[in-house]
Amino acid sequence: MKISKEKFENLVAEAMENLPEKFKAKLHNVAIIAEDRPTKEQLRGAGRTSRDYTLFGLFEGYCQARRANIGPVLPDRITIFRKAICDFCSSEDEIKKSITSTVKHEIAHHFGSDEKGASKASKN
Repeated sequence: MKISKEKFENLVAEAMENLPEKFKAKLHNVAIIAEDRPTKEQLRGAGRTSRDYTLFGLFEGYCQARRANIGPVLPDRITIFRKAICDFCSSEDEIKKSITSTVKHEIAHHFGSDEKGASKASKN
């Protein structure tokens, strides 16, 4: 399924807007962006190879639980990857659901969840 970058960015913004207020109020020092594909550096940091583009999203930074001990830092980044999500989905509705799930998953990492906890959060 193909959608434009602009439409994809709008769906990411919509997923953020639809988060419960209790979570939105706790998001601090994090930028959420959409990109077509992960960079080689992002793939390497996630333990993936440059040929592996199945990464839907990526959290980069320090989880909030550790932030108090490290002083001022640049904003964390949550990146949602358009090509992987579009290649996986067969309808715009599936893309929207996948974006929402991925946003929740990566935000759970921002709050300090490990992979198991983030996967559970993305299903709610």
